[in-house]
Amino acid sequence: MTFGQSSEVCNAYPLPMASSVVFRRREMKRVLVAVVLTLLLLGCGGSPHSPVPAGFVNKTQHSDADLQAIWAEAQLSVAQQIDLNPLQRLPANVPPDTRPGDPRALNVQPQQLLVAAEQDVSSEVFFAATGNRRADPTGMIACPQPCNVRFSTAYSFYQPQLTKYASSWEFKGDNFSVILEYEFENHILSALGYDMTWR
Repeated sequence: MTFGQSSEVCNAYPLPMASSVVFRRREMKRVLVAVVLTLLLLGCGGSPHSPVPAGFVNKTQHSDADLQAIWAEAQLSVAQQIDLNPLQRLPANVPPDTRPGDPRALNVQPQQLLVAAEQDVSSEVFFAATGNRRADPTGMIACPQPCNVRFSTAYSFYQPQLTKYASSWEFKGDNFSVILEYEFENHILSALGYDMTWR
């Protein structure tokens, strides 16, 4: 067996075969480079269909492990029982809209959920807007539309995922965990397709 072109082949097909081989090699190199670049882009999340990585964008003074533990409690809560109208019951005597727990909650994970503190509104601003007095720090933040209330201890949006809370709650005993657990329940319920009107 011989490798390469023999002198007889080169004499019989002097230029076309040699240039054809060179052309094929160049074309194969281009295809190989294109395949490698495509694989690299897909591996680095270059596809527009790549899933968003699970986890938090943590802007709190707590660890990711703390947030994950609160998320796990919210999952368990939703898996046991669902209350769909706690805000509706506040101003009126409306019966609770409770449902059996949804075990799918145990599989829902945060998708780059931004969790961050927001400065409490001042007692003057709160009084001017509501007529109610609260000492500073008020423990309340303005809740933007489409919230059902003007002020709250925390609020969440689902696209993109974010939860904001009044900064004064960060280290007030267990309150931080309780507030975030409720907001994390909301994220889980939203991901599962529940009506969030009165949450």
